[in-house]
Amino acid sequence: MSLAGRSVVTMDDLSNDEVEAIFSVADEMSDSLHEQSSVCQGKIMASLFFEPSTRTRMSFEAAMLRLGGQVITAVDIGATSLAKGESIADMARVVGSYADIIVIRHPWEGSAKVVADYAGVPVINAGDGGHEHPTQTLLDLYTIKKERKSLRGLKVALWGDLKYGRTVHSLAYALARFGATILFRPAPGLEIPDHVVRKLVTEYGGELRRYGTAERPEAGGLFSLDAIYVTPSTPHQLAMMPDISLQVELEKGVDAIYVTRMQRERRDTAKGEGEIRRDYPVVDKRLLKEKTFKETLVMHPLPRVDELAYELDADPRSMYFKQAARGVPVRMALISLLLGSRKVDTGGDAKGPRIGKSHHVYDRGFGVRCQNRNCVSVNEEKYIKPEFKIVSLKPLTLRCVYCEHETFPKYVASAEWHEGTLKSKRYHSSESHWIKKIRPENLIIFDSESEAQSRGFLPGKHAES
Repeated sequence: MSLAGRSVVTMDDLSNDEVEAIFSVADEMSDSLHEQSSVCQGKIMASLFFEPSTRTRMSFEAAMLRLGGQVITAVDIGATSLAKGESIADMARVVGSYADIIVIRHPWEGSAKVVADYAGVPVINAGDGGHEHPTQTLLDLYTIKKERKSLRGLKVALWGDLKYGRTVHSLAYALARFGATILFRPAPGLEIPDHVVRKLVTEYGGELRRYGTAERPEAGGLFSLDAIYVTPSTPHQLAMMPDISLQVELEKGVDAIYVTRMQRERRDTAKGEGEIRRDYPVVDKRLLKEKTFKETLVMHPLPRVDELAYELDADPRSMYFKQAARGVPVRMALISLLLGSRKVDTGGDAKGPRIGKSHHVYDRGFGVRCQNRNCVSVNEEKYIKPEFKIVSLKPLTLRCVYCEHETFPKYVASAEWHEGTLKSKRYHSSESHWIKKIRPENLIIFDSESEAQSRGFLPGKHAES
């Protein structure tokens, strides 16, 4: 399978074998950084960073320059035609005619997918709001593999802002696919989002167990765990999850702690920020003295604020500056493979990776919209038609194809039955028995009665559950 011509918007755009193939090319390039100047000669990369960035932007641009290519940039929405009201799709079409590959960071979740849909050239997501940051995950995984020699069967603690940290979301999905046990240690109020948890469980298998809840206050245990995710490959004893078994297992050691700062720029309000900062968990020498962390890698996507002590910089377990440095060869490898300038056998089907379960797509474009106000489909609804994956019928659960947030519509109807006549044009509760009787291709979904009635539907006998 070739990566040439493809885009990387989420980690699901790459299979595990493709991730490993990227790393093999990165290994080659890291050993000869100064000998790659002809690989992408004559190629142009558009670097579009509409949020602040140091490491990601500079490492992408350094990667392209070391490959012999050239870079054109835009780093401020206010200095582009987006500020005049131009759509992201129109911008993508234009920039795609100027460059051979586009790297974009944008505050709206799902924006990178829109660019990939319209640009006509490979697109790399350098971070879209609080959604994903797949290339950060690539260099995170690359660092773990270099230090641990394998990505399989690890125990990794995700630490800090798990709600808004896009690097955490991408990394959690990737770790699950490689069979990791994931330990969640959030700051208060910044727990891993439910839609991320459900995707972990429904797409990649495994199970999530909550800890430290009001019902089980004693289960906070080791470094105040909030939850733990175990993959289907987890040994039976741990999968059964008695607390004593978990403690014994963890005392064998955690492979890595992945620390994140509070994502202040993504919070809806500064209300309560002082309280969160006061209770924000800190990784320092005191924590690392615990037996569990004797050989633990300390990782951070940077920048850091107060959540990671400077006293750890000289500790051999600290990996964050190595992570940043490894971003250049990893991104060199990815750029060259997407442009077809390098080729590597990744195995598998030529159509691309098949990650997780396949779901029917609901794309009628009316009746229901994404409830995430930071989703690109909400902010540019004039030309982006809402699309969702139907991930569950009980309860009816739709996952936005752009931002992956979930919505739970209350009403359904059938395109097969009403035949345009008012008598049979009825809507019903999504919790009624009709949800399983309507074929997916005939399903019409409404998030409110007013929406259903505006489309000419009348309430049926089962409009209420």
